[in-house]
Formats: sequence, C-alpha cells, structure tokens
Amino acid sequence: YSQLAKDIGVSNTLVHKKVNRLRQLGILKFPTFILDAKKLGYLTEAYTTIKLNNPKNVKPVIRELEKIPEVISCSNITGEYTLIIRIFARDNNKLREVLYNKIHLISGVISTDTVISFETSFEKQVPIE
Repeated sequence: YSQLAKDIGVSNTLVHKKVNRLRQLGILKFPTFILDAKKLGYLTEAYTTIKLNNPKNVKPVIRELEKIPEVISCSNITGEYTLIIRIFARDNNKLREVLYNKIHLISGVISTDTVISFETSFEKQVPIE
C-alpha cells in the first residue's frame, strides 16, 4: 500500500481505508497482481471458443474447465459458440495437449475454435467514475 500511496500522493492510512471500504462494498474482491506470463515461461496465449452439444449443460463443462491450470478465464457468450476461454501455455505443443487431451475430452464439448494471440496490446479494468 505504501508504494500506491506514494504513487498517487496520499497517505498510507488513506489507501488502507479506501481499500478496506472497497472490499466491504464488494467492489474490490481480492488484491490483484498482474503477472508477466512470458517471464513465467508461458509463451503461448490463446482464446478458444467452445461449442456444446446442449448449452443448458454449461455448468458441468465450466467446472471441468476450471480444473485445467492453463485455462485462466471462461465467459458464457452469445452466438454459435457457448463459451470462450483464455489459455496460457508454455508453448504450442502444450496448447495442443491442453486442447486435445483435456478440453476435447470434456463431456458435452463438441467442437472448439482457437486463435493464438501474438501480443496483448493493453489490458485495463473497468473505469471508476
């Protein structure tokens, strides 16, 4: 908190109070640290859309996806596919292994479509107004 306080020019105590208040209101769910995936050895980042045989059975599929360490987010989407997931893998071979040996074996998954991200240009949080 002290570095944040210094960066924005307020007291450490004020930062603590504001963070605690945001937690109490449920706005700040947990402290967030932004990790550099590439420096941790995760050189492949991909987004995969998933088509299910029955979109009503989405919850069991999500529970299985949550067990896969390389899958870092999952969203329910509109359109031809039911889910989109974000995957970080050590390399393309590991990505293929995750897709074919884990995701494609989940009951209810009938197809996937994967794109590889060359680079994340930016990421940001929802603006606070």
